[in-house]
Amino acid sequence: MPPWWLWIPITIAAAAAQTLRNATQRHLSTDLGTLGATLVRFLYGLPFAALWLLAVSLAGNYELPTIDGAFVGWLVLGALSQIAGTALLLRTMREQNFTIGVAYSKSEVMQVAVFGFAFLGDPLASTTVAAVVLGTLGVMLLTPVDRERPIRTLIGGLTTRSALLGLASGSSFAFSAVGYRGAALALEAPFLIAAACTLLGAQLLQTAVMSAFLRLYQPGLLTRVLRAWRTSLLAGLSGATASAGWFTAMAIEPVAHVRTLALIELLFSYVISRRVFGERFGRLQITGLLILIAGLVLVTRGPQ
Repeated sequence: MPPWWLWIPITIAAAAAQTLRNATQRHLSTDLGTLGATLVRFLYGLPFAALWLLAVSLAGNYELPTIDGAFVGWLVLGALSQIAGTALLLRTMREQNFTIGVAYSKSEVMQVAVFGFAFLGDPLASTTVAAVVLGTLGVMLLTPVDRERPIRTLIGGLTTRSALLGLASGSSFAFSAVGYRGAALALEAPFLIAAACTLLGAQLLQTAVMSAFLRLYQPGLLTRVLRAWRTSLLAGLSGATASAGWFTAMAIEPVAHVRTLALIELLFSYVISRRVFGERFGRLQITGLLILIAGLVLVTRGPQ
């Protein structure tokens, strides 16, 4: 068994890699659009995922684990739920009141705690619940739908179409995280090789599904994605690095802990905004940052 704290630096490194991937994808989306930039994440991450599996197996002298129906089932749930979550989030952003929908999509962390407990038996200690609530509240205050009455506006907008789409997106991402952890646990192998196999399997499935979709409905876009390989490799590398970190951390630790600490990515983004762009934050954003930090500290306290 790995030391209990190992998931913490792995998750933080994954969040940093995801910050880089997001920045690269934003650049690519200008030329390839959202769907093209999303395919880049999977397609150009494939060779790096394969290399990571090879490196792990050789360095640890691991044999490839036996693939069974349980692994495939969890993997399909994780991979397809991630695609669905992305599609729902994009649909939410096209709504008239998309800000409320996006805010509700951030309930992923709370939902993943419930789903992890229900489907995988991950423990829900009082400190976990408190960290999840603090993390979610902090994120919502950082991107408020109404700076004067953020909580009241969220509650009042709960029954809107935008909010329901946002909640569905958060649920999809939560099921995705649970699916990936379930797949890694189903292999009953050392956590590194289990995570590496899960990563490669997910990237293969997602690449196949998205490529087939674009081949049928937007064949020209698929061609442009293939031609943009030079600028797409960085997105593939950073994306595969981030996913390797997430999958490895979730093979060690319950998904609620990992996804809560993963909110540190938002903290990275705000630090960059302050340092690089000189942006100033109001009292609400500062309060949100402090609440978020409290949640992050709480979730890293160790076994309770």
